[in-house]
Amino acid sequence: MPGIVAAALCWPDIRRRGPGAGRRCSRAAGRVMGRTARHGEDASMRSCMWLAALALLLGSASAHAFSADELIAKNAEARGGLDKLQAIKTLRLQGTLMVGGDYQLGYAQMQKRPDRLRIEASLQGLTMVQAWDGAQGWQIQPFEGRKDPATMSADDAKELSEQADIDGVLQGARAAGASVRYLGTEDVDGTEAHKLEVTLKNGDSYTVYLDPDYFLEIREVARRIVRGVPVETETDYGDYEKVAGVYFPFSIETGTKGTTQKQKISIDKAEANVPLDDAMFAFPAGAGGKH
Repeated sequence: MPGIVAAALCWPDIRRRGPGAGRRCSRAAGRVMGRTARHGEDASMRSCMWLAALALLLGSASAHAFSADELIAKNAEARGGLDKLQAIKTLRLQGTLMVGGDYQLGYAQMQKRPDRLRIEASLQGLTMVQAWDGAQGWQIQPFEGRKDPATMSADDAKELSEQADIDGVLQGARAAGASVRYLGTEDVDGTEAHKLEVTLKNGDSYTVYLDPDYFLEIREVARRIVRGVPVETETDYGDYEKVAGVYFPFSIETGTKGTTQKQKISIDKAEANVPLDDAMFAFPAGAGGKH
C-alpha cells in the first residue's frame, strides 16, 4: 500500500498475533494479528509510534541467525507448545470460503490423527467433498456435475495427504522424514520473515515464512509435481486464534503463485477433540462412481 496512508492504516490493521501485541505497521503484521476496534486518530498515532519504538528494540533479536531446529522449536512454543498441540486428536473448523470474490460457500474442515482429512464446501444445497483416509483420496464434485464419489489420482491427492497432519507442515516435518533448511530472511509484505525450506521424501517442497517476532507462519509456498508439471501454490495465514490452547490461523488465502485468483477461507468456529468417525474420511461403502 502507498506509504502516505500507512499511519491511517496502522491502527485498524493492528491484529493480535497470538502470543502478544503487534510489532510494526506492515501488511504482514496486520494479517497475523486478530481484530481490534478503532480508538480514534490520536490513539492510532500513539499506537504507531509505540510500535515503531518496539520494532527498534526487537530488531537485534529478529536479526539473530537461527538454525532450522531453533526455529522449529520457537514455532512450536509460539503455537502453544508441542504437548498441547499433540494433545489435539481431532479438529473441526467451520466458516466460509470465498471463490473469485463473488461466491461465498459454507466451509467445513475435519482432521483426525494420524493423517485423516475431510473438506466440504456447500452452496445452494450442493456440497463438494474432498477427503484423505490416510491411504487414498476421494472426492464428490457436484458443481462439475459429478454427484457420485470418485477416487483421486495420486497426483491430485498430494495436497490433501500433505495437509492432513494436524501439526502442520513445519511441525510434522521431522516425523515425516522431511529435511528442513534455514534460508535466512526474506521480505513478506514489509516484514523480514524467517524462511525455511521443507523438502518431503517424495521430492515436493514447502517454503515456510515465519513472523520474526512471534514465529508463527505467515506464508507457505508449496512446490509439487502434478502430472509431470511443476505447480506452485502460495498460501497466506493470519488472524490466529487459540483452539484448546493452540494457535491456529482463522484467515487463509491461497492460490496458484503469480496469479490474482485466490480462495479465502475465514474460520468462524473451531472445536478440538470432538468425536469424528473414521467412516467420514473413508470412501463411502457401496457408493457408485469410480473406486
